[in-house]
Amino acid sequence: MRTAGRVVIRAAGVHRAFGGVSVLRGVDLAVSSGELVTLSGPSGSGKTALLSLLCGFDFPDSGSVSPGLASWSACAVLPQSLGLASELTLEENVALPLRLAGRDVAGVAELLTELGISRLGSRYPGQVSFGQQQRAALARAVVARPSALLADEPTAHLDAASAEAAVGLLRRVADEGAAVLIATHHDAVHAVADRVLVLADGQVR
Repeated sequence: MRTAGRVVIRAAGVHRAFGGVSVLRGVDLAVSSGELVTLSGPSGSGKTALLSLLCGFDFPDSGSVSPGLASWSACAVLPQSLGLASELTLEENVALPLRLAGRDVAGVAELLTELGISRLGSRYPGQVSFGQQQRAALARAVVARPSALLADEPTAHLDAASAEAAVGLLRRVADEGAAVLIATHHDAVHAVADRVLVLADGQVR
């Protein structure tokens, strides 16, 4: 059994409603450094809403969350929309968190190779498939070695081989000390998790 580190990702008594409909009803959640936790639940159960609150894209009606908006080295996010900059190549997108922090871009090429998109590094997002964009977005999320990583369906558009590489990378990021929380329907991701949580009826169980 893994030794728990300090709590990095936390939700305490979180409530959030949209259009008068309560989606999250007193959610409590904690993910520690070195831990990979997956979040399961049916579509529409609020998984994406919870991740948006945790990373600071949205705010709870009540309760508290952390880490919130921070630098890529503190909290990295892989949303379903990916958020790649269309005017940058895949390689430039992956390197962006490092450049913003004034750090060397070493490691970018290795990540592209590990995820099977090294030959596409000079292409722009609009010139590759959505699955290839998703792998680039994953590389961007982990390149700065964040202390917290929030990922929303990171393997949804990947074939089996690409998903295997992505899952292996996510597991390694946690093993190297990050707190990793992944919303997913993918059994292969749940299989490498330290804990699998279920979001249902607005609460995490």
